[in-house]
Amino acid sequence: MFRGIHTLTIDAKGRVAIPSKCRQRLRDEGGDELIATLHFLGHCLLLYPLPEWERIERKLVDLPALDPTTDQLKKMLMGYAGECAPDGQGRILLPPLLREQVGLDKRALLVGQGNKYEIWNEQAWSDQRSQWLQQVGSGAVELPEALKSLSL
Repeated sequence: MFRGIHTLTIDAKGRVAIPSKCRQRLRDEGGDELIATLHFLGHCLLLYPLPEWERIERKLVDLPALDPTTDQLKKMLMGYAGECAPDGQGRILLPPLLREQVGLDKRALLVGQGNKYEIWNEQAWSDQRSQWLQQVGSGAVELPEALKSLSL
């Protein structure tokens, strides 16, 4: 399971050093082969171990091709997907197109999401988090039943 929030620094070449604790978890889940792609909502990048990505990719391929929403989702996730194997120092190169799409420059956050990590622009994460908290706190968002029964 991938969890926690980790600060990343993006170097001039677009590389990020994955924290050693996270690298070990990624290795445990599928070796050093990673896939980075654009989140289907376009606000962050998704980072998967290759075996997990292949499971998702098979499901995406099986979705109906004639449904416009499904077609757009497949284009976003599969079209932007690319391999990014860590180098000897545990750094991965984030392709320029992906970095540009989500505004990654010098600082980013690696956010654990169970089966994957998200890579966020630090300010975008802060803004989104504040918006989520405000919506939930104000009652503007109705929690799904599955969350209401969750005991934390």
